[in-house]
Amino acid sequence: MHIFSLLLIALFLSLTPPAQAQEDTGLEIAPVHAIAMHGEAKYKPYFTHFDYVNPEAPKGGTLKLRELETFDNLNAYIIKGVAAGGLGMIYETLLTQSADEPFTAYGAIAETLVFPPDRSWVIFNMRPEARWHDGVPITAADVVWSFNTLMKHGTPFYKAYYVNVETVEAVSEYSVQFTFDMAGNRELPIIVGQMPVLPQHYWESEGHDFTKTTLEPPLGSGPYKISTVIPGRSLSYDRVKNWWGENLPVFKGRYNFDRITYDYYRDQNVSLEAFFAGEYEFHREYTAKTWATGYDVAPVQDGRIIKKLTPNALPQGMQGFVYNIRRPVFQDRAVREAIGYGFDYEWSNKQFAFGAYKRSRSYFSNSEMEATGLPDERELAILEQYRGRIPDEIFTTEYNPPKTDGSGNIRKNLRAAIKLLDDAGYVMGEDGVRVHKDTGVRLEFEFLTNGGNAAFDRWILPFFKNLEKIGIKASFRVVDASQYVNRILAFDYDMTVSSYGQSNSPGNEQREYWGSDKADAPGSRNYIGIKDPVVDELVDLIVSAPTREDLVTRSRALDRVLQWGHYVIPNWHLAAWRIGYWNKFGQPEIQAPFALGVMDTWWEKE
Repeated sequence: MHIFSLLLIALFLSLTPPAQAQEDTGLEIAPVHAIAMHGEAKYKPYFTHFDYVNPEAPKGGTLKLRELETFDNLNAYIIKGVAAGGLGMIYETLLTQSADEPFTAYGAIAETLVFPPDRSWVIFNMRPEARWHDGVPITAADVVWSFNTLMKHGTPFYKAYYVNVETVEAVSEYSVQFTFDMAGNRELPIIVGQMPVLPQHYWESEGHDFTKTTLEPPLGSGPYKISTVIPGRSLSYDRVKNWWGENLPVFKGRYNFDRITYDYYRDQNVSLEAFFAGEYEFHREYTAKTWATGYDVAPVQDGRIIKKLTPNALPQGMQGFVYNIRRPVFQDRAVREAIGYGFDYEWSNKQFAFGAYKRSRSYFSNSEMEATGLPDERELAILEQYRGRIPDEIFTTEYNPPKTDGSGNIRKNLRAAIKLLDDAGYVMGEDGVRVHKDTGVRLEFEFLTNGGNAAFDRWILPFFKNLEKIGIKASFRVVDASQYVNRILAFDYDMTVSSYGQSNSPGNEQREYWGSDKADAPGSRNYIGIKDPVVDELVDLIVSAPTREDLVTRSRALDRVLQWGHYVIPNWHLAAWRIGYWNKFGQPEIQAPFALGVMDTWWEKE
């Protein structure tokens, strides 16, 4: 055995309660440099750098980026305020995830980690050289304080994500142990390692209150620190010289710009003109029509700006028009299904996006977790136990959103919607709006969005015109960023547009999306308001999946229940990044399949 491995085992045995390791496994457990969700890590011990970076990339230069709307907070981990862009760059985590594996993490602040086969606990052995930007060492006490603070004062996401953490304790000054209330949750040791580690001595010092918004740059430990702030308009990050992590294999060739700046714009069109004028240097385009018609300008034509479509292998999740089923108007599944017939996706995609998009039909779009066809034998073994508590269509019909011929004539779809509404007891009122004959509920709702989503206007307004024809009254409300955030956090909307991002290894975050206990927790991501014990049980099955095959099967079962719940009107997706950038950047030869890597793998050419 290599002498370094022997030293690591000796270190582990001196820091870890050996009785627990012996009791759980009967074996001594050696520390490792990485942890994979399933299978083995791609990069072995003593690797020098990730394949998708240039380890010799020069340091220096600037990267100018843009954000939309505004910001009023430099603490991204609380529910209050609108957080500024890029704040994750100032903090480092125990583990860092690679961008060319489905879900594998390697030591960052943690030099090694130790966990038993059932993953019922994990110990992180931290690097003594890891430092806060003021030179103070990062210790196990910081990790314990961070976890407890995020669980108590952080956004509701953390309570859902880390609900199975039973205890966290400092084993020594530089070792910390997380113990879980369940065995077999393969994701837990990884995701606790991705928790932001915050400086206890900073937040507990006079004048600092973690629970309040702040525009004072907080102390961090990451490759960048905030250098300048113009509230609501711009902020800059400077690369930390002689950063403790600079030469670690996981960071080699990364974080190459000396300065990264964010400028804020109220209007997307104005921001694009600013990009063409060189006010910022990298632009990611989200609007298909603009991508097709808006880049016929001199800097693109003469090569000063590169326009590029970069395919990726990312799961696309679900973007959709989201029903808030806390509202009486949306509590009937038949009503939600009927409203979906009013959205003519095929015509809209042709008119507004030049046919660029693919219609989403799954909450795990563009991944092997997507449920297609009818349930297979493995899925049926799960779903049969819920028969009678889930829609019957799950067993008989493949889910697909309503489809049209793209001509703009959707009479057939509207007739289907009318039948659903008639059968549900909704009759036409004197003012042309349907009302339920028994409850008096009117089919009337408001769609909430903000100025940053103005591109949705042209998709939504024809949809509303179609709904008007069948007795549904829908209105459109645009608010500023702060009001929008506050209303979303308080679930104060009827319908809005939202997205549910997915990874290659879904897990604990599903509780935050669909969990019954999150439906009434302000600030959670259960935007729909789902309270369904079946969904809760399916999520628990995903979290505890012992193998990759089980994870895929259980995710497909959940997908079917969500699909046939008609909780959203599915939008669209594109498995590629549409990007434009000024021709001043160098890029690695290999593009990572799961991350674009602009801020951390590109560099400025000399």
